[in-house]
Amino acid sequence: MKSDASATLRRATFPWRRGAPGAFAALVLACLVLAFPPLAAAAEVASGVAAEHGGAPHLDGSSMGLIWVLPFAGILLSIALFPLLAPNLWHHHFGKISAFWALAFLVPFALIHGFDLALYEMLHTALLEYIPFIVLLLALFTVAGGVRVTGSLTGTPMVNTGLLFLGTMIASWMGTTGAAMLLIRPLLKANDGRRHKMHVVVFFIFLVANIGGSLTPLGDPPLFLGFLKGVDFFWTTKHMLLPMAMASAILLAVFFALDSYLYAKEPPAPVVHKGGEKLGIEGGINILLLGGVIAAVLLSGVWKPGIGFDVYHVHVEIQNIVRDLLLLGVVALSLKLTTKENRHLNAFSWFPILEVAKLFAAIFLTIIPAIAILRAGTDGALGGVVSAVTTPDGQPINYMYFWATGLLSSFLDNAPTYLVFFNTAGGDPLHLMHDVPNTLLAISAGAVFMGANTYIGNAPNFMVKSIAEERGVNMPSFFGYMIWSGLILIPLFVLTTVVFFL
Repeated sequence: MKSDASATLRRATFPWRRGAPGAFAALVLACLVLAFPPLAAAAEVASGVAAEHGGAPHLDGSSMGLIWVLPFAGILLSIALFPLLAPNLWHHHFGKISAFWALAFLVPFALIHGFDLALYEMLHTALLEYIPFIVLLLALFTVAGGVRVTGSLTGTPMVNTGLLFLGTMIASWMGTTGAAMLLIRPLLKANDGRRHKMHVVVFFIFLVANIGGSLTPLGDPPLFLGFLKGVDFFWTTKHMLLPMAMASAILLAVFFALDSYLYAKEPPAPVVHKGGEKLGIEGGINILLLGGVIAAVLLSGVWKPGIGFDVYHVHVEIQNIVRDLLLLGVVALSLKLTTKENRHLNAFSWFPILEVAKLFAAIFLTIIPAIAILRAGTDGALGGVVSAVTTPDGQPINYMYFWATGLLSSFLDNAPTYLVFFNTAGGDPLHLMHDVPNTLLAISAGAVFMGANTYIGNAPNFMVKSIAEERGVNMPSFFGYMIWSGLILIPLFVLTTVVFFL
């Protein structure tokens, strides 16, 4: 099973081998010419720090300049611009473009910092972050794709708002990805006959794929990491309830008003004679399997046998291996127990998960230096961001924690960003929960809420976009989506700041 996963990772990440090496070599050479003097010094520092970590390679973010973030900026700009400027090229070669940027980081990094550190960072990212991430998404995508709502739902403002409300309510208990994958197809089907439906998917991303996951550690990865660090399971429910309820109520009200206005501009709907399929659910076994996915994730968080093994200094714990094997088993069961006809009628295809797998492979790799720089705290190139969240006498500035965590989570992986500011605030869960609960609330809300600011802020955002486009919805571009989030979400987050963090 592990070899299959590794092969999948290689196929997803390295389709570049048939591409043009000349352009890549030119980019690598340019990076080296620009960055070699400071990076050579960084290599000496990194090798010295490695000795302090038991011989394991160690990346010292305080020695890295912001030039290392360029490949990450490159993959983000590619996601933003290629679909607009060269859509056919992007559709057929986004895997090669993603791998290009991954190598634009890995090759100079290996040349300057050494092959050992590059291999360690790549294995650390693959084994502890990327493979668990994509296996969980694969399980949720496959299982939710086997649930088909039969019968006719008409995408009226009331029905659409009801579906968004339902998704928001269940996202905290089955995860934003699980809720999004379960409900996006019924929502799209209900709105098939409408001309104006892009906004429906945008608000679905805001609510179901992000803000709805605020109430439990099951809802969103940052909160699960907090749970693993010692934050009580229901602390999140108690403290995030009011911010989540206010944000959700406002967004649902704005959506209902906007959808009602646009629905009134729709042409008269054709008369539909009653009959045919009754309203119901096919593939209900997948709802039970969805419970299995949640149980497997929880198991890895509460079962700590203390057994593991090292792969080139990367410690892999047995409970995480068991979780991923259970999730792959759930995928196999879902495929076996769900008919092909059911998936066909549900417009199920593998393209969205393949697209996410390839793009996020590059994102996870190119994000390595950005996270290392942040973890260096005030000693890193982004020290100004870290120091901005505390007063000169060391007191937390809660509104700055909210915005710093949130804005970085909009573009970086929100889980490690949460951990960076969790540790910046002291890293003691008891102190954070009882002495400065508003600081922990600010970090939690920023990481979860502002994942909705961009398509890459949270994994289900991009999957929802891809599924919607497959169903013919003309989704906004990367920057177009940010205009939506800027006009609707940023004022909401300003209000959240005033009410809860000032």
